[in-house]
Amino acid sequence: MRTTIRLAATLLFVSALLAGGAHVPATAQDSVGSVAVAEYDLGDTAFTDSQSGTVSEVRAQVHYPRRPTGRLPLIVMSHGSWWACDSKDAVDWPCTEGSSPFPSYRGYDYLGAALADRGFVVVSISVDAINQTSFDYGDRARLVNEHLRLWQQLAAGRGGPLARHLVDPSGRPVARDFTGHVDMNRVGTLGHSRGGKGVMWQASDKHRGEWPAGVNVRAVLGLAPVKFDDPEGDHSDTLITKLPFAVVTSSCDGAVREVGQEYLDDVSGLNTVTDYSISLKGANHNYYNTTWTPPYLFGEDDSTCPAQELSPSRQQDALIAYATAFFRYELQGDQDGLPVLTGERPLPDVTATTRVVPAHR
Repeated sequence: MRTTIRLAATLLFVSALLAGGAHVPATAQDSVGSVAVAEYDLGDTAFTDSQSGTVSEVRAQVHYPRRPTGRLPLIVMSHGSWWACDSKDAVDWPCTEGSSPFPSYRGYDYLGAALADRGFVVVSISVDAINQTSFDYGDRARLVNEHLRLWQQLAAGRGGPLARHLVDPSGRPVARDFTGHVDMNRVGTLGHSRGGKGVMWQASDKHRGEWPAGVNVRAVLGLAPVKFDDPEGDHSDTLITKLPFAVVTSSCDGAVREVGQEYLDDVSGLNTVTDYSISLKGANHNYYNTTWTPPYLFGEDDSTCPAQELSPSRQQDALIAYATAFFRYELQGDQDGLPVLTGERPLPDVTATTRVVPAHR
């Protein structure tokens, strides 16, 4: 159903909270209201994939409630394919002398802050090395698993690298803010573009046995995800029938168009839980990531309909609202988000088409 969107009071709160700086790139703010920021960086060559041999960085930005209470769900976000270094001439990993890793993982700070304000610990991971040397989706999935393994160690009080490297923007250690406060039985993932296929791969029926011990992924969101099967017609690497997922696509996406809707086609009649999607009219591919958006370095407007495109802030607000509704419903049991997912309560200030694939009994 295509509808012109009305304001939803419970979701407008999230957008209004971030109006003062959510849409500027990475260096904007250390906190928003009750949200705190931390980071960890284990180095450009900290992880070697045991299956492929790909060498990756382990680096992430973390948003979380400033005063966490109880055990909070964890969301891990993974960006897609972009420049790995801040020099277009760089061809190796690590970046050659004179260039630095490109901060694609900081392009979702606005979303991390919004979700953290609603009670999540949100980790946005860097995937530059894979973009420079591999592009493999299994590599993307296994890098997500490596971050989840490290968080499982920390959450369980077993220390590990994060206990030594998690710091706030001033360099102060903050690991104690998370030990005992992260629920690894309620994990969500979100991937953009090629990262979208990466998280679908990680959560698929075929690959869920590769999850770290003690980790339970319960919700997946593919944001403008790529969709092509190899070999053609074999979608087993990304078929998710046992846990809920949502897909966000854009009508003016000049990079992958709306192929992500095919993930719902694949699962129809097979899924044991309900799955959702939304298509945003006038949205493009890059504006979901502030570091891929002009005037940021190398930023591009990829819209196929520039005369009708949404502004970056409006597109990002729509994502905030939909992702908040999805993860609160699936990971926190908040029924208030369900009408957003079904289209009964439209999103503010955009036109959208929603789709629901009911659970097959």
